[in-house]
Amino acid sequence: MTVRNAERSDIPRILELLVQVDMVHHLGRPDIFKGPATKYSAGQLEEIIENGETPVFVCVDDFGMILGHAFCIHKQVLGDSVLTDVKTLYVDDICVDEKSRGRGVGRTLYNHVREYAGTCGCHNITLNVWECNPGARAFYETLGLKPQKIGMEEVL
Repeated sequence: MTVRNAERSDIPRILELLVQVDMVHHLGRPDIFKGPATKYSAGQLEEIIENGETPVFVCVDDFGMILGHAFCIHKQVLGDSVLTDVKTLYVDDICVDEKSRGRGVGRTLYNHVREYAGTCGCHNITLNVWECNPGARAFYETLGLKPQKIGMEEVL
């Protein structure tokens, strides 16, 4: 397995994986997530892949098959009256193909993201995980991530 930057030719496979991500969330929270759907169109993915502030990484097997992806966003608040000027790499989306889970793909992707963030001078890596996805939360905890803040709701 290797991790590389996503390319335009990867977009059809990334769209397949985005449907898997949506369906995990749809099954957990059908009141919020439509299903099956993707959060980005092919055109939006082209723009994201070409933008240096939004790196996308894919993990591929020895045959070039994409097993998972990680969408990242560089974030930095400057001159805020309360927050420091640290650089953050936000993981907007991470997915391992449901047929490839348990094979180290997610860990390989995250380790690549961690290394990339370090080379970019980031202070931290952040991401959000939905409460309806306890498997993802447990996975992130095994990687050493800890809750930074918690979003709360009351459904009316």
